[in-house]
Amino acid sequence: MDFLRKIADFIERHQLLRPDGLYLVGLSGGADSVALLLALRSLGYQVEAVHCNFRLRGAEADRDEQFCRELCAREDVPFHVVHFDTRAYAALHHVSVEMAARDLRYGYFRQLCHDIGAAAVCVAHHADDQVETILMHLIRGTGLHGLTGMSPRNGQVLRPLLGVTRHDIEQWLAQCRQPFVTDSTNLIDDVVRNKVRLHVVPLLNDINPSATDNILKMSQHLVEAEKVITAAVRPMQPLVVDELLRQPSPLYTLYVSLKDYGFNASQIEQVAQSLTGPSGREWRSATHQLVIHRGRVLVEPLQAPLPALVLPEPGVYVYTDAVRFRVQKFDKTADFTIDKSREVALLDASKVAFPLQVRPVQAGDRFHPLGMRGSKLLSDYMTDRKMSLFTKRRQLVVTDARGTIVWVVNERPSELAKVTSSTKQLLKLTFLMHNL
Repeated sequence: MDFLRKIADFIERHQLLRPDGLYLVGLSGGADSVALLLALRSLGYQVEAVHCNFRLRGAEADRDEQFCRELCAREDVPFHVVHFDTRAYAALHHVSVEMAARDLRYGYFRQLCHDIGAAAVCVAHHADDQVETILMHLIRGTGLHGLTGMSPRNGQVLRPLLGVTRHDIEQWLAQCRQPFVTDSTNLIDDVVRNKVRLHVVPLLNDINPSATDNILKMSQHLVEAEKVITAAVRPMQPLVVDELLRQPSPLYTLYVSLKDYGFNASQIEQVAQSLTGPSGREWRSATHQLVIHRGRVLVEPLQAPLPALVLPEPGVYVYTDAVRFRVQKFDKTADFTIDKSREVALLDASKVAFPLQVRPVQAGDRFHPLGMRGSKLLSDYMTDRKMSLFTKRRQLVVTDARGTIVWVVNERPSELAKVTSSTKQLLKLTFLMHNL
C-alpha cells in the first residue's frame, strides 16, 4: 500500500486529526520526524514544526537545529525552537538525562499548543518503536496494558506513524529525495532502548523473520482484549475491601480503579496483597497517596505540608485559601450559653495566653480533652476517633503562648481552659470554611 495511504488510513481509523485543526509536529531532523512533517503536509493538514535543542550533543545538535530551520523555510512551515539546559534540569530534579529531556520536551509541547491554539502535537513514533517499547516493558516487568504498547493518542500527544515501519519511512524519503540528519547517539548501545534496537530486535528477527510483525499483531490483539476486560471490570468508587474481595480479580479491579492516579503495577499488586492485612500501610505515586483504613482503600491527592500560623490577638486570620480562623474575646453575661458546634471552641480567656498558634499535629503532642481527668497522646486520641492516616495529617491544633494545646480543631477543647461558673471573660475560636 502507498506510504501516504497507510498513514491516512491509520489517522482515519483512530480518528486522530481533524481536517480543520492546527497541529504541532515534533521535528528533530531525523528520518522519522521529517517524514511525519512532510506526510501530514502532503495529506493537507495544517501544521507547524517545533524543535527542541537539548544542548547535549554540541555541534551536532546545532547542525540538527539548522537543518530543521532550513527545511521549514523551504516548505513554508512555521518553525518554533527552544533551547534547554537538560543536564542542569536533570541534576536539579534528580532524574536521568533521558527523563529530563522527556519532561522538558512534553512540557514545552503542552505550553506551545496552548499558546498557538494547536489541537495536539504529533510525534514520529512508528511501528519499530512500538516493538521496542513492548520489549522494554516486557524486560522491566509489565501487565496486560504494558504489552499493548504506545497508544495512537495519549492526551494531546498523537502518533500518526504507528502504522508504518522505519523501512517504509526511509524508502519514502529516498523516493522523495529528501535528506535527513542522524543522531549519532542512537547508534551507541548505552541506554536500554538502544540495546533493544541494536541487539535484541535483530536477534529476534534472526530467529524468526516475522518476529516483529508477530509482536505487533500480539499488541493489537491485546488492545482489543483489554477493551473487553476493562468494560467488564468497571472502576470501583468508593473502594470497599469486602466488595473488592468478591470480584473475580481484585487485582485487576484495583488496576482499573487506580491506574489514573499514577500507581504502578508493583504498587497495585502490593495493595491487593494487603487488602486482608492490618490497616495503616501507605503507598504514594507522583501525584496521589493511598492507604487502607477500616475496610476501605482511600486515595487522595498529595498535599503540601500544612503551615503554622500565629494569632497574636483577636481578629480574623487566613490560614489557607479555604480556611480562616476567627478569634473573639468578650465578657461573660448572665444569659450566656455555650456554643457546642464542632467548629467552635469556647474557652476561659484568663486560662489562655496570647499569642496563639494554629499548626498541624506533631509527634509527641499531648492533650487534656474536655471532660477527662488526665492527658493523653494526641495520636492515641485520633486513633480512638478512628481517623485515617490522611485525616490525622490534616488535623490542626491551637496552642497558646505556653505551648499548651487549647483546642483540637473541630474535635474538642482542652479541660485546662474550660469555661466554669467563675469565668469572667470568654475566648471564642471559630473555624471558618469559605468558597474559593
